[in-house]
Amino acid sequence: MNLTERASLATAKRIVVKVGSSSISGANEGNIDNLIAALAGSRDRGCEIILVSSGAIATGMPLLQLESKPSDLPTSQALAAVGQSRLIARYQQSLERFGWIAGQVLLTSEDLAGDDTRLNAKHAMNRLLELGVLPIVNENDTVATAEIRFGDNDRLAALVAELVEADALVLLSDVDALYTAPPSTPGAERIEIVEFGQDLSSVQTGDTSTGVGTGGAVTKVAAAGHATAAGVDVVLTSIGQVEAALAGTSVGTWFKSRA
Repeated sequence: MNLTERASLATAKRIVVKVGSSSISGANEGNIDNLIAALAGSRDRGCEIILVSSGAIATGMPLLQLESKPSDLPTSQALAAVGQSRLIARYQQSLERFGWIAGQVLLTSEDLAGDDTRLNAKHAMNRLLELGVLPIVNENDTVATAEIRFGDNDRLAALVAELVEADALVLLSDVDALYTAPPSTPGAERIEIVEFGQDLSSVQTGDTSTGVGTGGAVTKVAAAGHATAAGVDVVLTSIGQVEAALAGTSVGTWFKSRA
């Protein structure tokens, strides 16, 4: 569905929401409860929700007494193996307040590249939604190699939104919107609306500023480009504004999809 106006997000039938590691791990772990409450509000309005959540490696780090993100693949995979189950457990604990069940979906890029595996993933998520389950999608970091990685979960979220034919994709960032330059830059201005195909070459974007994430404004703009080309409208905002975004309020940056 092409959302003719942002307010129609409140009546969308299917939305994919993506949250990054830094927003829900460490000192920000408490954001999970607010996020789930916002998602439950949309569900109560009749919307089907799919959550794409990073955070397995970041969640595993303190459990294995590691203070910084490792550079080698085996350690990252070990952290993902330990952290993924704990991450889902935290989500499930929060979901219990709403009588909601989490369903874990772990993917590699190969899963969405082949026709059979892509169709199987789509059927699985559709069935989870039919059963009233919240699909929680993450990259399968424990088995993914460099050749079969998505690279970042912003891209994964855009591919999932395309796969399930979502009405909208909400990308949650540490920053509340896309700005003409990094928000700390004097004179930086919030970009409220990005028309489909609009040239953003003049926008100054930076990489992630955290030590646990893999994305930043660059990956989010790229993900928004992929999703909007597939007919999925995108809202980029912060986790603190997710409830307002899902209600169709004019927060963050709205990327209009192809008409």
